[in-house]
Formats: sequence, structure tokens, C-alpha cells
Amino acid sequence: MSEIKLFNKWSFEGLKMKDPGIADYVSIVPVIVPRTSGKYANTQFYKSKMSVVERLMTKLFVPGHRGKKHKMTSGRNVGKTQNSANIVKEAFEIIEKKTQKNPIEVLLTAIENAAPLEEAISYQRGGIFVREGVITSPQRRVDLALKHIAQGTQTKSRSNKRTAGEALAEEIMAAAKGDAASFAYSEKMRREKEASGAR
Repeated sequence: MSEIKLFNKWSFEGLKMKDPGIADYVSIVPVIVPRTSGKYANTQFYKSKMSVVERLMTKLFVPGHRGKKHKMTSGRNVGKTQNSANIVKEAFEIIEKKTQKNPIEVLLTAIENAAPLEEAISYQRGGIFVREGVITSPQRRVDLALKHIAQGTQTKSRSNKRTAGEALAEEIMAAAKGDAASFAYSEKMRREKEASGAR
């Protein structure tokens, strides 16, 4: 039986998360086309069983969400699975060409580097609001890393000549290196600094 490869190009063999904290929440199960058609949508925590590449694709549907507001419109992206898959495929081809590595491995490293360990929350105590640093749950760490990668992609490809695939490749490679040019990595550092100040 032939090996299952992502988009019939990239192998999953030997890939694993180095960060044990989020290893159980990132699925690296071999798939050809990362598409489950909402199979895990209505079951709590089951998104951890969804391929990490598909989770990235779904985050690309709504990269305009920042906080509680939809600051930049991305309504034209929603539900366009083929467009999203083409963006990821283009990005992976660029990553492979520039780094000579398996792009799935580079994505996993980027997620590890962009996943915040702690963040600040605010709650009301008496008549005042108090901020406190808390440890981020593993599921949320992965979600935030993917969300910020998608937001960084939109920021880099918006109002310039870069394609979304080029912007995504640039964002993933910068996050994998731990470079401040990556929106996802710099956002992680900002959250952790904020949490450190709220202790």
C-alpha cells in the first residue's frame, strides 16, 4: 500500500510535536485532502482530532476577527475551502523551496513557537476589575497560534502585491525561526509579557 501524503506531495512520516504540552492537541494523522466537512464541529474538544492543516485552513476563513470585533472584513473567504486549500498548498511549496524541509514540519515548529504559555485575564473583585496572569490551556494555545498565523497572513497580504500563499509562507517561516517579523510570534511575546506584569 502506497504512503498517504498531504496533497499527494508531503509525507507525515516521522513527524511529531517536540512540545509535550500541546502534542495531544495537534493531530498529525496522514490525510491526502484535509477536509472533514464539519464532522467534529458539534462535539466539544474534538477539533483536536482534526488535521492541523485543516485547522489552519479553517482559520484562514475568518482572519479578520480581532478580539470581539471583526475589524477587517473577510466574509468573502468563508466557506471557500478550495481557495483556502490552494493558499496552504502554495505556501507549502514556497516553504519547501526556501527551506529544503518538509513544510508540515516547519508548520509544527511555527505552532510550537507561536503558542503562548500564559496570558492575562481580568475579573471583577468587589467594585474593581483585577488583572491576573494565568496559564493558557493546551487547546487554547494551539488555537491562538493558528489564529495569529492567519491574522499575520492577512496583514501581510492586505494592500500589497504579495499573494496570500506568499504571505502565509513568510509568516510560518518567521514563526518557525522565532523571528519578531512574525505577527504570531510577536503576539505570543506580547501576551506573555502582559501576563508577567499582571502577576
